[in-house]
Amino acid sequence: MRPLRPLFSLALALLSLGSASAQGNPIIPGFHPDPSICRVDSDYYLVNSSFQYFPGVPIFHSTDLQRWQQIGNVLDRQSQLPLADATSWTGIYAPTLRYHDGTYYMITTNVQGGGNFMVTATDPRGPWSEPVWLEQQGIDPSLLFCDGKCYMVSNPDNTITLCELDAKTGRRLTPSRGIWQGMGGRYPEGPHIYKKDGYYYLLISEGGTELAHHITIARSRDIYGPYEANPNNPILTHCNLKGQSSQVQGTGHGDLVQDTEGRWWLTFLAYRHYGGSYHHLGRETFIAPVEWSADGWPVVNGGEPIVPQQRQAVSVRTDFSTAPGPEWVYLQNPDSACYRLHDGRLTLTGSSSDLKTNRRPTFIGRRQEAPVFTFETKMSAGQLGSNAEAGVCAYQMHEGYASAGVSRRAGKSIVTLTLNLKNVNVPLATRELGTATDVWLRLGSDEKNYVFSYSTDGRRYQPLGEVDCTLLSTETVGGFTGVVLGLYAHNGGSGTAKADFDYAEYKEGE
Repeated sequence: MRPLRPLFSLALALLSLGSASAQGNPIIPGFHPDPSICRVDSDYYLVNSSFQYFPGVPIFHSTDLQRWQQIGNVLDRQSQLPLADATSWTGIYAPTLRYHDGTYYMITTNVQGGGNFMVTATDPRGPWSEPVWLEQQGIDPSLLFCDGKCYMVSNPDNTITLCELDAKTGRRLTPSRGIWQGMGGRYPEGPHIYKKDGYYYLLISEGGTELAHHITIARSRDIYGPYEANPNNPILTHCNLKGQSSQVQGTGHGDLVQDTEGRWWLTFLAYRHYGGSYHHLGRETFIAPVEWSADGWPVVNGGEPIVPQQRQAVSVRTDFSTAPGPEWVYLQNPDSACYRLHDGRLTLTGSSSDLKTNRRPTFIGRRQEAPVFTFETKMSAGQLGSNAEAGVCAYQMHEGYASAGVSRRAGKSIVTLTLNLKNVNVPLATRELGTATDVWLRLGSDEKNYVFSYSTDGRRYQPLGEVDCTLLSTETVGGFTGVVLGLYAHNGGSGTAKADFDYAEYKEGE
């Protein structure tokens, strides 16, 4: 076993990881929680949980562990992903991604939608199989392929539980057996087992996914235990003296990977505070180097706190001449009749469900990934009925979002800024736009506030109003997700609601 190298060596390792400082940490920003990673030759693949959004389980590819590109979504067919009535508290929880003998395996939990299941593919870009449903429950399931066997771990009854699995059929081959309950923190979850130097290492998260979130580890010579806890647990936390003042908090739910040079890394989730002890971007994917001490325990980031690093700003324009990219998502299982691409436009047809009602509302959006950004669109409101509304929104969950919606009254257009807080709609501002049916809407943020504006010529924008970002934070409205920037339409309970959107442009930075 290698001795623990000094912090100087850890710094060199980070510098050699592509251009780490240029690419930044988090490596996948915005609402991308519960990362799981695997390496196949010189390629790395990573997946995240997705909760109530469709398609589910975004999958990313990298060759250097820093530059990541989304190559698809694992669950991209409605038959794979029933999301009826799913909310920011339910849907798809933490996935695990593994590769064995030419096949990729993704295992996860659909809360309220059937429990634990597994899908497989020979190409990580898909197609992925239909779900194979599993007997052992408990969230955050994981797989280990070792010595010709496949093992599954999850956490029923707050106990990390193990069984042997038939990887082809999903049939449980051995009784489920509890192997560890962690160090006494609440919600022992997110288990992964690795075999290294004759030991089985069991990595888990404890403390809940808030400030007390942390990672602990134990090991055993026998996969069924007994497991010996690391005397230096937790191996990652910011709920301590060193990490308490960091902007990065809630560090936990990690997965280990060994790179092509033999170095070890931990991908994990954390969130960044803005405006005090609030986070609205969601739990994000970070990475840190791992060294192994002389007595065989992992040390994350040299025992030092995780420091966020600036990344290169992103600018993306979607013109709807083709299908939106894999970063675009819907709420629950979308009704395909409500979304139509034609003539370089996206037509949204609203149903009777608005965002608050949360019954397959007409909504399409992309994650907010930076604190400072602009999100802009041009829409035509000419086909909106008398009770209908369409526009842009910053959506945290159905009980917390802010929207700028255009409606029609007596042949004139009206734009209204509304804050939904705990399922109560609060109109904040209304502007009359005259007879104009083409309206440009802009949603931006200066890190502290969401700023809404509008235009009737695409050049001169008028302010509509602001919403404090902390009002859309997890601490205020709850849930497990982060803000998604979206386009929406609803018919107000009757009539017609059709709106054409020419483009959607997302730019980070000033």
